[in-house]
Amino acid sequence: MSTKHNRTASNGHVVAVDGMDIYYEMVGDGPPLLLLHNFFGSSQVWAQPFKERLAQTYRLVIPDLRGHGRSSNPSQTFTHRQVTQDLFALLDYLSIAQYRAIGVSSGAMALLHMATQQPERVETLVLSSGTSYFPELCRERQRWNTPENVPPERWQLLRERHPRGDEQIHNLLRLFQEMAETYEDMTFTPPHLATITAPTLIIHGDRDPFFPVNIPVEMYQAMPHSYLWIVPNALHLDPVGGYVDTQMQTRSALFKEYFTETVFEFLEQGWMP
Repeated sequence: MSTKHNRTASNGHVVAVDGMDIYYEMVGDGPPLLLLHNFFGSSQVWAQPFKERLAQTYRLVIPDLRGHGRSSNPSQTFTHRQVTQDLFALLDYLSIAQYRAIGVSSGAMALLHMATQQPERVETLVLSSGTSYFPELCRERQRWNTPENVPPERWQLLRERHPRGDEQIHNLLRLFQEMAETYEDMTFTPPHLATITAPTLIIHGDRDPFFPVNIPVEMYQAMPHSYLWIVPNALHLDPVGGYVDTQMQTRSALFKEYFTETVFEFLEQGWMP
């Protein structure tokens, strides 16, 4: 895999890897901590207080995943396995041999690939709203995500995150729908998950509309050094511990603080084995 020069873009950097541009930001100083956003998200989702709090202790590496934000996607395809290779190339470019990582939804799924392909590099994992496979419930929702079904307020949010405009957003919607018919990407069995040796905190809402709560429980039971936090009355969690449901903003803001401190404690101190 060829990696070319880094150049500055706004407040971040761009590195060319095998014909695609990966945009990333680096904040703070200390051990490297990789932050991976959800599908339809970007590096922008790692907002305060989370980013500021962790940057006091860690060197944050915050990329835009393939096709998201300012990262390109010349292949016009997206799998979590493919994203994993992009991220390995970025880490190698930055000379990061070992890292801690936090991933949300698609970010968490990419981390499952990373932790099983190169387990020796991962020191600690936090997986929020992730899954080891796509149940039919998730596939139904993926098929439903057509441009016609996106409400105006969500269009506005997507336009803020993806600077190439509506064409980029339409491509992401298409890729999200195509996941519904993909069965080779997310296929982690319990024996496969058991090869992940890093301490791992699994966080999940008990009302997640994509991945029923039995999935994180199965992941927790399979991974030998994992911890499970089921958040009551919560849907799909956003990168800083809030809820996707915009009607829960007050509760979301309060929970973000608790989420941030809990994740920081886990990363710093570790918990009882």
